[in-house]
Amino acid sequence: MAFLGISALCGVLAAGLLVPAAAVAGVGATSSIDYFDQLPDELQTSPLSQPSKIYSADGKLIATFYAENRVPVTLDKVSEHMQNAIISIEDVRYYEHGGVDPQGIMRAAMSNMAGGDLQGASTLTMQYVNNVLIDAGASAGKSADELTISGTKSIGDKLREAKLAIAVEKEYSKEEILQGYLNIVLFSGQTYGIEAAAQTFFGVPAAKLNIAQSAMLAGMVQSPNYFNPVSNPEATIERRNTVLAAMLSNQKITQEEYDKAVASDLGVDLQPVRSGCVAANFADYFCSYVQHVIMQSDAFGADATERSKLLARGGLKIQTTLDSRLQKSAQENVEEQVPMGDESGAGSAMVTVEPGTGKILSMAQNTNYSPEQGAENTELNFNVDADMGGTAYGFQPGSTMKPFTTVAWLESGRKLNDRIDASRTMYPAGYDWNASCLPAGAWFDKWDFKNAISGWERTMTVSEGLTKSINSATAAQAAMLDLCDIRDAATRMGVHRAVDGEPFEVNSPSFVIGGQEVAPITMAASFATFASGGIYCKPIALTSVKDAQGKEYEVPKESCERALSKDVANAVTIPLENLVADSPGYMRPMGFPAAAKTGTTDVSEQTWTVGYTTGLATASWVGNWTSYDSLNNIPINGVSRDYVDGATIAGAQWTDYMMDVAPLYETNAFENPPNSIVNPAQSQPRQSQNNGRGSGNGGSNNDGGSEDRGNGNNGRGNGGNGNGNGGGNDDD
Repeated sequence: MAFLGISALCGVLAAGLLVPAAAVAGVGATSSIDYFDQLPDELQTSPLSQPSKIYSADGKLIATFYAENRVPVTLDKVSEHMQNAIISIEDVRYYEHGGVDPQGIMRAAMSNMAGGDLQGASTLTMQYVNNVLIDAGASAGKSADELTISGTKSIGDKLREAKLAIAVEKEYSKEEILQGYLNIVLFSGQTYGIEAAAQTFFGVPAAKLNIAQSAMLAGMVQSPNYFNPVSNPEATIERRNTVLAAMLSNQKITQEEYDKAVASDLGVDLQPVRSGCVAANFADYFCSYVQHVIMQSDAFGADATERSKLLARGGLKIQTTLDSRLQKSAQENVEEQVPMGDESGAGSAMVTVEPGTGKILSMAQNTNYSPEQGAENTELNFNVDADMGGTAYGFQPGSTMKPFTTVAWLESGRKLNDRIDASRTMYPAGYDWNASCLPAGAWFDKWDFKNAISGWERTMTVSEGLTKSINSATAAQAAMLDLCDIRDAATRMGVHRAVDGEPFEVNSPSFVIGGQEVAPITMAASFATFASGGIYCKPIALTSVKDAQGKEYEVPKESCERALSKDVANAVTIPLENLVADSPGYMRPMGFPAAAKTGTTDVSEQTWTVGYTTGLATASWVGNWTSYDSLNNIPINGVSRDYVDGATIAGAQWTDYMMDVAPLYETNAFENPPNSIVNPAQSQPRQSQNNGRGSGNGGSNNDGGSEDRGNGNNGRGNGGNGNGNGGGNDDD
């Protein structure tokens, strides 16, 4: 049928067939022709809402975010059966009209005059216009109630569609309009577009849809919620067969093809694409971390609403730093040591960063990322700060804090093999601590503690005290230093409180042995500073982000700076390497150069191993994240132990994991510092079990992996009340 021009359409309107006078008055026009002429005749289109996808560094899909699950395709990627099905059932004269179908208009007009519904006039082009307007409204943040054009249509809605459809037909080819329609139309729930529908309901691309599959999908667009093969299969079959009959009548299939398709079942192979980190393929907590990075960055929008919309609708391709090989091993190891839902309720987590870049390579814990109830479920990320989705406070690090005192010791001009009197296990109230950053001076309550290894309250070298984790040795060093210098050394290496991101408070000397809370990622990044020869790098998770149109978004770049000299970093590595090389049991020799420090809080409610090779730095944590209860004497993975320290479980999973993945990255020998920073009085050969390194202090005691523990209070405070011995005087 010939194209129905605007003037002819207006003639129909003027005759009152489509728009009675009362209706025209209702839209505030003096005549139907004037009203129609005043309508916009240009359809403003915008990029379709598309899912955003997060990928690992090696190209594996981690998770998908969407408001509308859509995969746009060109028309040549849609089977002819699907094209024929949608035209046969929705607009059989599609290739004959110019956007508005005269026969449909007359049918609708007669129905309207008889008091019936406005029906039958919408062509595929008009439906495309309708969907574009709906999509634009949704993108602008309009509610479903505001998108009236998607619901019961008024005469004004129909007129807008008609005027815009005529304009669209003048600007685009029939093939382009059909392609646009098939990409924008809703099929079910949040499944939009033919490619996503084909993948969701049949697990095939749109190009592979057969006759019966095409008929089912074409039938769904009339009422996606009703014609659903999962919730309403009988109605869906009936609707599919109606489409098949239309295809037969339109000579798009043969009688034989019709009979075969009608006799078939729906054949649905449901493969839904779930949205968000709760549906991540793997690395669900890293996914959450990435989401927090995006939601906190101005690069992705002026506020949280804009950023959330971009993530859900912008078709972002988010490339991350995650190494799926390391992630797989980390996840297996944390669950092997403390299974999900273990009766102990203990948490287990590991996180790895790359020295020299700060790239986060893995992030795992023994729970599912989920808001659902159950011991195995939580949305809290054990590895990160509170503002990035972590626990409220983090966890006290115990003796993993001790290396920072050694850093300050060496930076003060002292030596690694200086001998210190470590006999003291009590410092009285009012002891003359030096803390230059406290304007009112340093006055603290009594601080007493104990060592885990009896008989070590004696003179020893600084190196020996760190390897054996002797509390009295670290305290003796701190008593000769400025406490603020120790805090500042840790701060330069990225150490901060998990609760608020602020540096540790110098409100009790107990912080030098772990009296304030941190996140595992903080400790991994700080120890990476030793591995990289003194260069601290902020942890980063993103490498690039592009939207569906190819626009690139700024992501946090590598941010590295020298935190301490190479000589100091290499010197501190000596006792930490000896700990790994000389320790019995769980902290066994690795077979390649590695350094680590263990940590255990007062009653073993938190346990740690943090360590590194030249290529990887990993923090391993096992502890109680729901209470302050001890891990001692409770079944963990079916085994109850009298005493759980940092080497017992956290050390075991760290060792197994690093032995598995460290060879994938550099495992070079650590550089030797000059002898002058170790012991200027004499030159001593340095020996070690695995690479010839040693402190030259002779300490080969069989308790090399033991933990030293304090007896401070068990609370999770931030180090006490400003004068006391620390509300969380947790050490090992």
